[in-house]
Amino acid sequence: MKDPLGPVFTDATALLAAASEPIISVGDVVTYHLIEAGHTPTVALVDERTERDSVDEAIARRVANEPFDRETTVTNPAATVTEALIRALSAATAESGSTLIEVDGEEDLAALPAVMLAPVGASIVYGQPGEGMVLGAVDEDLKADVRETLSQMEGDTGRFWDLIAAVE
Repeated sequence: MKDPLGPVFTDATALLAAASEPIISVGDVVTYHLIEAGHTPTVALVDERTERDSVDEAIARRVANEPFDRETTVTNPAATVTEALIRALSAATAESGSTLIEVDGEEDLAALPAVMLAPVGASIVYGQPGEGMVLGAVDEDLKADVRETLSQMEGDTGRFWDLIAAVE
């Protein structure tokens, strides 16, 4: 996303101090930094890629070794948000404990459905290339901003909204 959905942090400890639960992380490097700062995200979405390249093996290993309560794998091609991704996010946000969602494909757009499916008060954390970690505090204003962003995107946005409504 070109414009971040919230403030950008370069320090995971500072981000965690400003965040509220549940925390949903999108991206391998962001998830790694949260874990290294001593916090397992409630939901973490990873694809073993960062900025279109393979993520460093140490990062992938650290995330894979984190004791999440549940792990699931979904297929989500680049530049899309699939029904499988939306359903996995919905299930993960509804359950107690932590969930690792391993994405076969790309998770870059997952912050958008995460905002729509997360409860008000949740935190969405994702990477802003070359800048740091974005902290999106979920409230009705952020949900409205995401609706506006999605209204400007190409593709079957009607299907996206149908899926969001079906799982809420």
